[in-house]
Amino acid sequence: MTTTGTNGVAGLLLAAGGGRRLGGRPKALLPHRGGLLVEHAVRMLRAGGCGPVHVVLGAAAGDVRERASLEGCAVVENTDWAHGMGSSLRAGLDSLARTDARAALVLLVDQPGIGAEAIVRVREAYRSPASLVAAAYDGERGHPVLFGRDHWAGIAASAAGDRGARAYLKEHTDAVELVECGDVAEAYDIDTEADLGHLR
Repeated sequence: MTTTGTNGVAGLLLAAGGGRRLGGRPKALLPHRGGLLVEHAVRMLRAGGCGPVHVVLGAAAGDVRERASLEGCAVVENTDWAHGMGSSLRAGLDSLARTDARAALVLLVDQPGIGAEAIVRVREAYRSPASLVAAAYDGERGHPVLFGRDHWAGIAASAAGDRGARAYLKEHTDAVELVECGDVAEAYDIDTEADLGHLR
């Protein structure tokens, strides 16, 4: 069993995407702030008080392992990454199930506008293994999201394609606590060539 950080909230970084609309450049390996996007996201999770950090890799996993500094992270390789984010979420939750984590705070590697402040807000809303928490931007649900351990099996069972936990969260709307983060984070995605302007 791996001991978790503040409040027993572990970080789960989904970084398996192949960057299909970016000419097949894996998102984890995109340059950002003097390093790689995957390294930046790990730093944000740690700065936000999450631990341990589990990182799900997929596209070019070998290259990411070789080039990225992921010391101290549990690296999970999702060989089914091409089937969508749902498979990466399942792989990550399965890995965390072997720890004593009471909740998983999920961050997507292609949202570098979400930093430690938003992560702290969502993490601090954790109350119990039954918690469901999501960042909100002008009242609209976004990332990061926090899943108490009681929900992991249900989320894994419903995660399919690129929907991730969307269906599960929709079914449990009344149980989801929204935490406004629009004043401290920007929830854009790095999906296309035009989006690369957000990276520096």
